[in-house]
Amino acid sequence: MDLRDYVRILRKRWPIIVAALVIAGVAAAAIAFRATPVYAAHIQLFVTTPSGGDNTTGLQQGNTFTQERVKSYAEIVSSPKVLDPVIAELHLTESDAELAQHVSASAPLDTVLINVTVTDTNPQSASRIANAVGTSFSTVVALLEEPAGGGASPIKVTTVKQASVPAAPVSPNRKLDIGLGLLVGIAVGLGIAVLRDTLDTTVKTMSDLALVTKSAFLGGIVFDPEVPKRPLITHADPQSRRAESFRHLRTNLQFLDIMNDSKSFVITSSVGGEGKSTTCANLAVALAATGCRVALVEGDLRRPKVADYLGLERAVGLTTVLIGQATITDVMQSWGNGQLHVLPAGRVPPNPSELLGSQAMQLVIRELEASYDYVLIDAPPLLPVTDATVLSRIAQGAIVVVGSGKIRREQLRRALETLAAVDAPVHGLILNFLPTKGPDASSYYAYGYDGSKQKDVAESGNWLPDVNSAGAPTIMLANGRRTRKASRH
Repeated sequence: MDLRDYVRILRKRWPIIVAALVIAGVAAAAIAFRATPVYAAHIQLFVTTPSGGDNTTGLQQGNTFTQERVKSYAEIVSSPKVLDPVIAELHLTESDAELAQHVSASAPLDTVLINVTVTDTNPQSASRIANAVGTSFSTVVALLEEPAGGGASPIKVTTVKQASVPAAPVSPNRKLDIGLGLLVGIAVGLGIAVLRDTLDTTVKTMSDLALVTKSAFLGGIVFDPEVPKRPLITHADPQSRRAESFRHLRTNLQFLDIMNDSKSFVITSSVGGEGKSTTCANLAVALAATGCRVALVEGDLRRPKVADYLGLERAVGLTTVLIGQATITDVMQSWGNGQLHVLPAGRVPPNPSELLGSQAMQLVIRELEASYDYVLIDAPPLLPVTDATVLSRIAQGAIVVVGSGKIRREQLRRALETLAAVDAPVHGLILNFLPTKGPDASSYYAYGYDGSKQKDVAESGNWLPDVNSAGAPTIMLANGRRTRKASRH
């Protein structure tokens, strides 16, 4: 992942990060404000030893001896020998082990000082215990350093700074705790966002398609929330961005026709809900608008929708022809400017797969190929049923519609494998429902309209046609060369 990927994740998953930030901040604030305040009292002790003489050497030796001794003294400040007299004097309820957890001592480097800190939930108690520890420690050191033959200890411990009653607690530090909580929240939110994006296997962009297949990318269709109300966007609103997407797809398909001399295409998808029927109908309308003769066959005999989108009668149609009760001319219906002819599904049969794989269906497709420039066949999804796989063998290949955010990469891979298993050619993929806003929108425009990105796509084994100023389709081939051919329509 590079910086742009992280920026995209931030833009896309920002609610997760904000939620983690708020939760962590509130939790840290709750803990900080509910925590019992702890106060710290400090005393400072000064340790002296005999100098060993009045000369400089003696003074230096005495000072060195004291510094070495101080390191050991700091370790015994919290020992039971020091703390037991404190407990007895102040009538404390803690044991020496419990009190030792609240007493700490340190000896600054190259000094003869010992700093003792005592913490307690009561500031007065912290101060009294600290001063008592200083007194007890002086007594213990005197006993430990008492000469073997008797007499006064040569080591003297003096309290140079008495413990005062602390005015403010040292814990909790609410500002610091809340700040740390917010930082933890940001880190956790980012981690969850990155993890969720990594585990998200849905196909959303051209990059996701490239992880599954090297099949050609024919174009992207932008999302329009009004699709259920106006599925034929190329007819209802020809100036919309979605309609322009279909015109771009039309140009790419014309180029595909030139390269492969194909006429009949099965338009299918991996699962339902990816928009293959609306894509097929709009593409047919867009092709017919250029003057091409287009035959649109409603090959989805399970849930036919194309006739409803076009407002045509579907009581008779493809099934009527396949069982020999009518000819294609009898049931074919004209739509629009007369260049688009639609063969509705007819009555829904009990055996769709058998009818679509029959010899009669082959004859229907061959007859349509002889009379029309393009034959588009709307077929059921690939994974639930075998209808589209059967049709792709009879026709000259399949075009697979992929719903952005509607399907996982594994589902698309299995769908393409079903076509490969019967040697049905896949002429390309159409990425549907592409977002026009948000972090994923830039990917579409980069791969769909920015020529600088086309070389990257071509080098990965794909090609992306474009249109030159004269209207002829242009393609970036795998070797990096640009090929241009004039459309025959």
